[in-house]
Amino acid sequence: MRGKAGRRIVVGLGNSNRGDDAAGRIVARLLRDAPPEGFEIIEKDGEAAALLAELDGAAAAYVIDACASGAAPGAVSRFDAAAGPLPSKTFALSSHGLGLTEAIELARALGQLPPICVVYAIEGGCFETGAPLSPLVAAAVVTVAERLRAEIAARVETEEARHA
Repeated sequence: MRGKAGRRIVVGLGNSNRGDDAAGRIVARLLRDAPPEGFEIIEKDGEAAALLAELDGAAAAYVIDACASGAAPGAVSRFDAAAGPLPSKTFALSSHGLGLTEAIELARALGQLPPICVVYAIEGGCFETGAPLSPLVAAAVVTVAERLRAEIAARVETEEARHA
């Protein structure tokens, strides 16, 4: 675990040079400006082994990635990955090779999945190399950053009340 036990992390996944695929990383950048207290903000390309290494030993993980499930661009889905597998259709297209779904399931199989593991998926529309973030996805990125801040704050408040 290399001293990572108990970490609380937010991981933004994606390729910054492939249009809407950058969504997760941009959410991470927005959160980095004023990170939730006690959380480490991380950007990764989404490769399964790198994500698995980040999840190992974490107490809580919030992961954001773009997806291509067929929903409207900018649609946001939230999944409790600790409660069960991610829907494979949502993350079927990955520019990361083995990606988010595989990393989550491998972490689960190895007993390394954090007890709190939430995934936010932002539906992309354009994944072309060199393309900018589309307007609908840019709006969704801001929405997800706000929702994450609120969700994390509520969870921290609940934990503090439990320990008081």
